[in-house]
Amino acid sequence: MTMRRLAAVLAAAALTGGVLAGCSGEDNWTKKCATASGVVECAPENRPAVKPIQGELLDGKAYDISQDRGKVIVVNFWGSWCSPCRAEADDLENTFQATKAKDVTFLGVNSRDDKDSAREFERGRVTYPSLYDFEGRVGIQFDVTAVSTPSTLIIDRQGRIAIALRGATTETQLKPLVEKIAAEGQR
Repeated sequence: MTMRRLAAVLAAAALTGGVLAGCSGEDNWTKKCATASGVVECAPENRPAVKPIQGELLDGKAYDISQDRGKVIVVNFWGSWCSPCRAEADDLENTFQATKAKDVTFLGVNSRDDKDSAREFERGRVTYPSLYDFEGRVGIQFDVTAVSTPSTLIIDRQGRIAIALRGATTETQLKPLVEKIAAEGQR
């Protein structure tokens, strides 16, 4: 590698590192929360409010997160191309079915798929709706840090991020967390 090319690679790496460090700066809400084994859990006073989220569902209907205000909302980021997403789909659906009577709703957020692939992935796997988010803008709206696919957020009844799971989940892990947040301020 020539010295000029090496200098360019090092400069690009430094710039990228600076940008990434800026993304995880002092205002990162996760720093106020407990993190263990890829699960970020925030005490009520440290939970960040979710910004307005709107988009188009895979079935073509419009979605606005404000329509689910007062419910616990479990948001799962997925893609049909993602093997761990396929592995966790049954666990998500089982947790949805087990908790929906507790005023809990689920929302998928599909990214980097064409609509046909996303719809085919959902068919027979999940019954809750998914936003179509090819470009990944919804994750940015949620102010999710260190986004990976899959990942899951649990939003409390006040519209704040209570728990973030950075990676695939199982019913054994997810259901107790959802039930815990659902039990807060139960009507």
